This record gives sequence, C-alpha cells and structure tokens, in this order.
Amino acid sequence: MDGQQPTYEELAAENVALRQQVQDLTEQVRLLTALVERLQRQLDDQSRTGKRQAAPFSKGPPKTDPKPPGRKPGESYGTHRRGAVPERIDEVIPVPLPAACPCCGGTEFCEHDTVAQYQIEIPRQVIHRRFDIQRARCGRCRRLVRGRHALQTSDAIGAAAVQLGPNLQAGIAILNKETGLPHGKIRRLLSVLFDLTIARSTSVRSMLRAARRVQPALPEIIREIRGSPVIKVDETGWKESGLLKWLHVLVSPRAVLYQIGGRGREVLESLIGADFAGTLIHDGYATYAGFKQALHQQCLAHLLKRCRELLEEATAGAVRFPRAVRDLLRRGLQTRDRYLREELTLQGARAWATKLTSQMEALVRPVKVHAGNERFAKWLEQHLAEIFVFLRDPQQVSATNNESEFELRFNVIARKLSGGNRSPVGINAQEVLPSIIRTCRKLVRDPFDYLRTALTATSHVPLILPAGR
Repeated sequence: MDGQQPTYEELAAENVALRQQVQDLTEQVRLLTALVERLQRQLDDQSRTGKRQAAPFSKGPPKTDPKPPGRKPGESYGTHRRGAVPERIDEVIPVPLPAACPCCGGTEFCEHDTVAQYQIEIPRQVIHRRFDIQRARCGRCRRLVRGRHALQTSDAIGAAAVQLGPNLQAGIAILNKETGLPHGKIRRLLSVLFDLTIARSTSVRSMLRAARRVQPALPEIIREIRGSPVIKVDETGWKESGLLKWLHVLVSPRAVLYQIGGRGREVLESLIGADFAGTLIHDGYATYAGFKQALHQQCLAHLLKRCRELLEEATAGAVRFPRAVRDLLRRGLQTRDRYLREELTLQGARAWATKLTSQMEALVRPVKVHAGNERFAKWLEQHLAEIFVFLRDPQQVSATNNESEFELRFNVIARKLSGGNRSPVGINAQEVLPSIIRTCRKLVRDPFDYLRTALTATSHVPLILPAGR
C-alpha cells in the first residue's frame, strides 16, 4: 500500500543489496585506479624515452610491415649515370687479349679495338722518410743552426726522431674528433687501408700533440664569437673521469666554439662576458636569462614541441590553448618566410612582431584550468618579449637554435663511444680540435689542410681571416 512503512525484512534486504553494490563499486574503483596508474607509468616512460639522449638508438621492436628500402619510383627511376672520368691519370695498365677464346678455345681474333675502364684506388704503400738535417754553428754568434724542411712536424731528434707525418697526424685528429672514431678503431683502419701498424697510444699522443700545436687558434675563435652580434647556444651532458660536466657550444656566423665546464652561466661569462649585449638564441634554459643586457630569442622549435606534448595529453577544452599558441608561432614563421621572399617589408615584419606579441599576451593572461596549460602560460607570460624577436631582423636572427643543436651531434656521437674524457688534457683537446674543425667548415675551409699546415709551420697559422679575404 502507498505510504506504508517498509518492513524490517525489506530494509535488511535493501541494506544487503546496497552493501553489495558498494563492494562492487569499490572493487571497480580499485581496478580502474590500478589501470590509470599503469597507463600513467607507460605514458611517463614513453615521454621520457622520446627525450633521452639515447632515444635514436632504442626505437623499440621493428615494424611488422616496413616500407621497402631503396629509391622510390620516379621519372629517373631505373636510369644510371656513369661517374665522372678522372681528370688526371696516374697509371695506365694495358690489358691484352687472352691467348685463346674462353668459350671455344679459338686463337684467331678479328674486329680489334680498345676500350677504357677507370679505377680510383688508394695507395697502401706507406712512405718512410728520412730527413738528413744539416747542422752548423754560426761563425758570428756561435749558435747552432740547422735546416728545416716543409714536411717536418718537429725539430726533435734522438729518442724522438721517429715521428708521424703531417697528413697522418691531421687525419687522426679528424677521424677522432669529427667522425667520432675511437683510437682503437683508428689503429685498425690504418692497418687495413694502408698496411700501417701503430699502437693505440700512438694515436692518442698524436691527437693530443695536434691539439697543443693548434691551441693558439682558439683565442681567434673566442674573439670571433665575442664580437658576433648574434650567438646560438646550447649544452649537453659530458663526463670527466666519471664526473658530470656540461659541454657548451656557441655558434656565430663564422665560428663554432666548444667549452666544457659546469652548467651555470660562468662558462658563458668567461667566453662572451657578463655584459654581452648582442642576441642570444637558445632553448629557454634559465641560465641564459642571467645575461641581462642581451636580447633573447627563444627557440620556436622547442615551443612547438611543447605544444605537441600538451596536445597529446590534453582532452576536451584543454586542447584549445596549445592549439592557439601553436597557430601564433606558425604565423610568426610564415611572416618570416614572407619577408625572406620579399613579399613583406622589414617595417611590416616588425609590425607583425608587435601584433603577434599582443595576441600572445591576451592568450596567456587568463588562468587555465589544465595544470600543464597553466605552467606553459606562466612561462610564456614571463618571456613574451623573447618569442618574436626574430621578426625584427629576420636576415640576422634565427627563430630556432637548431644550428647549435646540430653542432652538438658530433660530440654526442663521441660521447656514446668514449663516455667522455679521463683527464684535463683530454678535456682541452675535446675543446680545441672540434672547435677548429667545425670553424673551418663554417669558413668553407678544409680542416685537414689547415691542420696539416699548422703541424708543419714554425709559427702560428691564422685560422680566421678578416671578412672578405
């Protein structure tokens, strides 16, 4: 009947049903919580895997249906191009006909002609030189005078009379510091290609000696970097005898400089000065903010990457903020491209820089519900004036620090093979030789030729000539 109070048995049965329902829901919450925790761990692991420095070497299991390797079909697919005929022929080898036809054994031939085949080879014969150095005393000052040949790398005689030539020493330095080849493999390479047997320690000493000989060129690079109006900077981890240090790279239009030390701004201050007033292009690391007089350009590639990471995790309305930031950044890059195509004047590009900065300010000011969006918005608000700096001088200022990251790759490869350096002497060589080799590349100068010349010179060989020479 309506309005009748439930009986005790009915209340007891309802209570049992409710308890069972609570137990079922509790178990469901427990299972869902465990699932969320497991998925969160997988998400964190996946996020860290993409950021690890060893990520390119741990891509996971291969695909079950990979794309076929090799060239893709196109207009020139299937065509072959003969290599260029060498301009200089060092050896001509006649190849006569066989005594008999290999097919039927016939000995009479007709329709005679000669065709040419070309071969490029490396010599395996090692050159052993002996310098017969004339010595005498000056009849006036009685000092010892001795001759010096252009191929000599040292005046040492006696116990140090047997030395490596300039080509070999320069080659060892480039193989170790630019290609990242360990000294043991350099020893093996020389043995296989040139039938030259040297000890691994000989390769190490040759590299260290080359670093000492070209050390005077390092101040030239520092002066070039310090005098540049725009510098791109980056850093990565490094080890000295197992202790953590940091490898810094500074890139200007005409030089590349490596320096190993702490992660603070002391390293940069010692190189460019605390009062550096040019433009620093970097990835937003807090240390760079200590250069108060510099004009800062934040790397847009890193900001776009952060937008992508937020979009991967965001749901519902939380996707609107990273999408809007991404669109503003892309609009800035499109504006730069329009200027470089001469579709926009410099005044127009600067006007767009002001406009985009105002739009970014309006976008980041409101409080965001999503925690990740709020952190990103606060960071952008602190660096609003550093996002579109490149639009005020697109010819000189880059929107990213990709070039400095590129210059770090050679040392990152070496780090994977060697783990770093074991002594201050090795640290010094790791700073000097890569700086000189990569600066030569910047100057469109052959680093092998420079090292070979510097090793045979009796005085310092200038590395960076004045612009225009």
